[in-house]
Amino acid sequence: MPLILTEEQTMLQDAADGFLNEHAPIAHLRQLRDSRDPDGVSRDLWRAFGEMGFAGVLIPEEDGGSGLGAVEAGVIAESLGRTLTPSPFMGSSVLAATVLKAAGSDAQKEWLGRIATGEAILSLAVDEGPKHAPSKITTRAERAGNGFRLNGAKGFVLDGHIADALIVAAQTDEGLTLFLIDPQTSGVAVERTVMVDAHNAARVTLTDVVVDADAVIGAAGEGQGPLDAALVLGRACAAASLVGAGDQAFKVTLDYLRTRKQFGKLIGEFQALQHRAAHLFTELELARAATLAALQAIDSGRPDAEQAAGVAKAKAGRVAELAVQEAVQMHGGVGMTDEFDVGLFMKRVRVLNELLGDAGFHAERLARAQGF
Repeated sequence: MPLILTEEQTMLQDAADGFLNEHAPIAHLRQLRDSRDPDGVSRDLWRAFGEMGFAGVLIPEEDGGSGLGAVEAGVIAESLGRTLTPSPFMGSSVLAATVLKAAGSDAQKEWLGRIATGEAILSLAVDEGPKHAPSKITTRAERAGNGFRLNGAKGFVLDGHIADALIVAAQTDEGLTLFLIDPQTSGVAVERTVMVDAHNAARVTLTDVVVDADAVIGAAGEGQGPLDAALVLGRACAAASLVGAGDQAFKVTLDYLRTRKQFGKLIGEFQALQHRAAHLFTELELARAATLAALQAIDSGRPDAEQAAGVAKAKAGRVAELAVQEAVQMHGGVGMTDEFDVGLFMKRVRVLNELLGDAGFHAERLARAQGF
């Protein structure tokens, strides 16, 4: 399959870029950060996202969405990376929506329509330690009457502090199980975590949280499949956001090279900087190709989609990190000041690299898959 966007996908990219540049430029992030906004995201912007059809890009038409695929979700994720926009898109439209599409009951799938319109925010609670480790879930759900009692703690829950519902992964006697939980349920404690990039996550603590059996997504012990599907798609979309952030940092740097003078010459005329910029351009194109290949593999249902997503996440993470490091260095000392946007891109790339596994995590998984 050609590693290029179709005409329709290019139109979606233009629409997403245009919408975000107009309604949520980097100044939007600064305003939320500097005003210490209690939510850290704009509910009005999220509803507008729904009106544009972006929030429901992965949700079937019969559930109120656009019925598009992984590539289209990646296009929107890349646009969000370029503008650094705080948005529930990853947590709600990608991770939570994928789980509910795969295994949700009819009643649970009603949340999909609310996500598509931007009226609801859902969060997936998986990780429990400082690093992404979905194979090490220790949160426990024990049978209690006709339901379950949950105990455990989760970290790095995207936008969990404003979530209307939480999807929690826990171990039961039958195996890994996913639960749809109201955060207002007794025993659920949610603490907002403002990350270094001014985006949002939360710590969620579950203490004797009792839920009915209808809170189970799918069936007890059958949560691994839906969770894996969500994580694979989430990694590919995170890779797309990394490509967007790295590419925009590169463009900002090119503009600086074309306007900044040193020793009476534009610094972009110095051959050493030209070589570094050319190298970065080729690396960004490779990362973009790897990411699109992963998204296409997911849409095609290929058996190697999980590995492709891991390759994309690792490659995009390393390239985006190189892009922001070069951006700061080529800007000189002012690159680390808050007045310039490149420092914001560096912080965002750092968080995205940790989200759903860094390059080391995916390199190890790929090595194990190959028998090393």
